[in-house]
Amino acid sequence: MNVKTEQLAEMLGSGNVLDDPSLLESYSKDQSFVMPIKPWGIVKPRNLEDVQQIIGWANKSHTSLVPVSSGSPHFRGDTVPGTPGAIMVDMQEMKRIIRINRRNRMAMIEPGVTYSQLQPELAKEGLTLPNPLLPRTNKSVIASLLEREPRLIPRLQWSILDPLRCIQVVWGDGVKMTTGDAESNGTLEEEWQKGYTQLIPSGPQQTDFYKLVSAAQGTMGIVTWASIRCEVLPDIHKLFFAPSPKLENLIDPLYRILRFRFGDELFILNKWSLASILGDGPDQIKSLAEKLSSWVILIGIAGRYVLTKEKVDYLQKDISDIVQQFGLQLQPSIPGTDGDEVLNKILYPSREPYWRLGYKGGCQDIFFLSTLEKSPEFVKTMYAIAEQLDYPTSEIGIYIQPIHQGASCHIDFALPYNPNNYWEVYRMKELYIKASEALLKQGAYFSRPYGKWAEMAFNRDVQTTTVLRKIKNIFDPNNIMNTGKLCF
Repeated sequence: MNVKTEQLAEMLGSGNVLDDPSLLESYSKDQSFVMPIKPWGIVKPRNLEDVQQIIGWANKSHTSLVPVSSGSPHFRGDTVPGTPGAIMVDMQEMKRIIRINRRNRMAMIEPGVTYSQLQPELAKEGLTLPNPLLPRTNKSVIASLLEREPRLIPRLQWSILDPLRCIQVVWGDGVKMTTGDAESNGTLEEEWQKGYTQLIPSGPQQTDFYKLVSAAQGTMGIVTWASIRCEVLPDIHKLFFAPSPKLENLIDPLYRILRFRFGDELFILNKWSLASILGDGPDQIKSLAEKLSSWVILIGIAGRYVLTKEKVDYLQKDISDIVQQFGLQLQPSIPGTDGDEVLNKILYPSREPYWRLGYKGGCQDIFFLSTLEKSPEFVKTMYAIAEQLDYPTSEIGIYIQPIHQGASCHIDFALPYNPNNYWEVYRMKELYIKASEALLKQGAYFSRPYGKWAEMAFNRDVQTTTVLRKIKNIFDPNNIMNTGKLCF
């Protein structure tokens, strides 16, 4: 062991500090194009006290800490050290489901809890958590929420961070804070006895402190638990399709459905994304893509509580009437698949290998926020850049997800490539940079600026950069938290 890992082993025990060269190598890089840097060691905290000790030690030794709570593969460069000599803080051992409260539809979990672990436990209580689109089986729920990954059900999202509520965080200066109505003088057990469920996220006082760690890529502190709002499992759940050869034909009907807050799952896929979700291997993905319509709205309809069948029936009729007004048809199936098959896929984590890697083994994503009506123009720009670099536009997966009641929209391009082919890697790097720059110039909002996007985004906004650095100096004055990321 080196000096740093020896000191950490004395504090945490040798079994919780790792420095095997092959393991360090695996943490030095991911699927992104971020420059690889090998960390000095890996620590695995087991509780709040371990996290506090690690952060206290890092401040004294001026060592960068890189929090990570999801398993590999990683895709965005945020868990690759930004400077040499960093220590990885692997939170996967903190995997307790602390509490599930059926009456108030709340759950409290630690950062190592994954979707594949949480959803079965929620189901036992008749609850579920709205997923992002096919998360990895080892994806941390808290990391997903803090990263603001879009949920599939826009009508349930009343703020950009829903369903995240309260958190306990240890800031970079070592100070512990619980946010929202979880902030109190008593223990959690005492709060539960009083009937409090850590539901209100704002606070202490009038400041939304939990937002400071949102999309911060671990540069502000380490979250040790979070409370999240869950939903009741439906008694009846169906999925329908509204296909179209043109994306432009889907915008107005989707806005109309959003306006009335009809349905549950509600999003758009192009045929390559849908084929990638359903297909097993490159041949099957290609075959399915040839059968499917170019674009499709996927609409989930669910019945809960009482009169479930009646609710599903009237929602199906009303949504069918809406799409017919725009020349579309609501269908229970499309060539090559039906609603039950697709619903069974999207309600659960992705199979292995991760669905975006199933075609060529590698995938570069470009995603950002905009508004729904602008999505066709962004698609045209993406296709134009791809054609310039001889990348096949037919293999670009596109996922368009209304969020926050439809007030904004997540637009996601998935670009598969072979990571073992030098030419494809070189072309993908060029495509990634050129397309990102063109989309940014067109008005794409990279609200989660990973890797090169951080440089592009923060160089355009000096005032925001200045404010963020002041906030960073307050909560992490020694700049130990994920040094080198964002604008820090």
